[in-house]
Amino acid sequence: MADAAENGSPGQGPDVPQGGSEHLNIKVTDNNNEVFFKIKRSTKLEKLMTAFCERQGKTIQSVRFLFEGQRVQPSDTPDTLEMQDGDTLEVHQEQVGGGGL
Repeated sequence: MADAAENGSPGQGPDVPQGGSEHLNIKVTDNNNEVFFKIKRSTKLEKLMTAFCERQGKTIQSVRFLFEGQRVQPSDTPDTLEMQDGDTLEVHQEQVGGGGL
């Protein structure tokens, strides 16, 4: 008889946190809007970033995403950033240079 704790998902090794879920709920906020996303730990954050920009009518080039003060790259995943369920990504307008050249 199989152990009741066995969920039959090979590949879920010790890197799956004690919560046991491969999905995270991530809040994305630009101080005016809050959008919640549920994504897999292995999903590139580019999907979340693009979806947020589409909802807000912004281009991904016009904003930057920060997690704990560090800039988030589209190729980052929640795993690479060691994000936890309920963490927040901050969205800031990119500064447009005014060099006059």
